[in-house]
Amino acid sequence: MSSPIHYSTCPACDSSDIHRVLAAKDHTVSQKTFEIWECARCSMRFTQDVPQQDDIAGYYQSENYISHSNTSKGLVNRLYHRVRERSLKNKRKLIQSYANTEGMPRLLDVGCGIGSFMDHMRQHGWLVEGVEPSDPAREMAAKQYGLFVYPPNKFFDNSLGDFDIITMWHVLEHVHLLNEYMDRLTQLLRPQGTLFIAVPNYTSYDAGKYRENWAAYDVPRHLYHFSPESMRLLIDRHSLKLQAVKPMWFDSFYVSMLSEKYKTGKESVLKGGIMGSLSNLNTLFHKEECSSLIYVIGK
Repeated sequence: MSSPIHYSTCPACDSSDIHRVLAAKDHTVSQKTFEIWECARCSMRFTQDVPQQDDIAGYYQSENYISHSNTSKGLVNRLYHRVRERSLKNKRKLIQSYANTEGMPRLLDVGCGIGSFMDHMRQHGWLVEGVEPSDPAREMAAKQYGLFVYPPNKFFDNSLGDFDIITMWHVLEHVHLLNEYMDRLTQLLRPQGTLFIAVPNYTSYDAGKYRENWAAYDVPRHLYHFSPESMRLLIDRHSLKLQAVKPMWFDSFYVSMLSEKYKTGKESVLKGGIMGSLSNLNTLFHKEECSSLIYVIGK
């Protein structure tokens, strides 16, 4: 196993003006504590001393990691499954409102997990392809949905072609090669295409309340922790254009319920639901303070 990655400069903008802000615990696998640092120039936060790309797979090996296991264990995960179909429908409607092509547009889902979103879009007439680094997740996509999902090296393969729509649903925070991925996304996107990147927002109301217990820090799997400002600067750095920022209303509830469990050691739908409601109410007045945000991006 290689030495962990210790950043001396910001992994997004290369500034050396970085400092520690808090420490968060890995509640899913290792129970270890990791420091989170912040860049004073671009405001992105990042997990310090994370495992190298070849060493991090073990931190995903848990039946509680829902995007890879599809688990229904626990009340919070059961509620997640109940709202997932509504969430998939909302994503599809958002994408359709930005689709600029006729017929069957070509869509790439990067970090597609077990393929639930790919399957949903395929059922509604889309040509879908997906890339996923987890072997078990790709196997489940084949078993559950009959989908062939590419391994991660395909993402940088020129034979992949280009796409009308590219989606990354809570994926960018996981990739070690942040700027390389952004460059490649720019290459893969057709001139009139649209890129959708969803990431947690550490400037949200619920993040401020739960602090180190905020579930969306999800260390060390989440390498980066974005603010709207840091996402704007990252998008601009790669010569892309931000078209819109959209809230992900359901995430406020899911993240708050998990955060409540991390904070108290007990599941509480009531307390988590109240915090999720307060976070979403705050978003009505401060539109970029939702627990998670979707960045709609073009060339």
